[in-house]
Amino acid sequence: MDIIDLNSVTDIALQLKWKSNTASHFESYAARGVSLWRDWLPDGVSQAVTGKRAWEKASVDLAPGELFGKNGRPIKVDRRRFSLAPQAGRFYPKGRLSGLPGVFPQNIQPFRCVGVSNGHLDVDMDHPLSPYPLFLSMTVGQISDQKVERGGSSIDWVGRLTEGPGMQARWQGTPTDFFSGTPFARKDEQPDDRFYGNPRLVHHLDETAREMVSDIYKRFVKDGMQVLDLMASWTSHLPEGARPEGVSGLGMNRTELEQNPRLTGIKVHDLNADPVLPFGAASFDVVICTVSVEYLTRPLEIFADVARVLKPGGVFVVTFSNRWFPPKTIQIWEQLHEFERVGLVSEYFLKSGAFDNLSTYSMRGLPRPRDDKYARELYLSDPVYAVWGSRVQE
Repeated sequence: MDIIDLNSVTDIALQLKWKSNTASHFESYAARGVSLWRDWLPDGVSQAVTGKRAWEKASVDLAPGELFGKNGRPIKVDRRRFSLAPQAGRFYPKGRLSGLPGVFPQNIQPFRCVGVSNGHLDVDMDHPLSPYPLFLSMTVGQISDQKVERGGSSIDWVGRLTEGPGMQARWQGTPTDFFSGTPFARKDEQPDDRFYGNPRLVHHLDETAREMVSDIYKRFVKDGMQVLDLMASWTSHLPEGARPEGVSGLGMNRTELEQNPRLTGIKVHDLNADPVLPFGAASFDVVICTVSVEYLTRPLEIFADVARVLKPGGVFVVTFSNRWFPPKTIQIWEQLHEFERVGLVSEYFLKSGAFDNLSTYSMRGLPRPRDDKYARELYLSDPVYAVWGSRVQE
């Protein structure tokens, strides 16, 4: 079968594009084994893909609130009904609010605290994407006939795509309070050079996720460029076909850096002890940082200095997932939803005042390689998130 109808099962690559007041956002989800008969898709989405052949594309425009509804105004909640110390702009499970009609302790859907005053919380219960117009594109993959149905669960694929996106954006332009308290404290505060003294020549992402990271860098790393691999290790995840003129690696372990075949120069340097990069101004076309931003205890200083070593118009690309070394990750990273972490990294860029053309990216839903050591425990590949921005032109 090569045309989608109600009897089809197909793979669909879903991509959502939207804009907040600070950035452009791209969310991708690999929906595998979509049944048009059993699974739930919004009417416009189902109609758009019906009749399509393998590898054809379809798209729909969605007005603000069309998918989720929109109340429009925050509600006031007695501060005593909330069991945590709230921070403005942050998201929390609705079940943490006690005594509200229709809200049960088991409810893990997020709400946003948008203000704290006079013993009350101002609470936004809307979906975080509800204020934005959305552009949803779909690329059809392999199509097959539906086997005999004898029941089974129905999957809301667009719901999976939109579970989390929107949380990275500021609420009505107001910066999220990520920085109250001690957000950069860590469980292990011993000097980093002790923790990283022994080389770890292991991958921190599965193979599929590493390919996604490489694809992101492929957008920016071109032949003849000067590249800085910040917080580098024994592999740089650069696209194989790219031929930059030089790749400088700054990291904590000399053995790991010396094992990296892409590096043309190495610097052993502890950014948490000294956030000033040991490079001259305007030295690099691109700076990359792979699955390491969660370990920075002085990120605002470091992002500002990355801007110094970038050429005007140069790009800083930060990629990460949901895996880390628990003793050394900063406290707030563990407290945040995965998409709030995208917002945290975005705030690092914004607070520096040195970057524009900010973009965020997410990729989820891809299958984990069968030969991965976690394949029996985890069906899906590690999610990949990215934030990037361009050095402001002088």
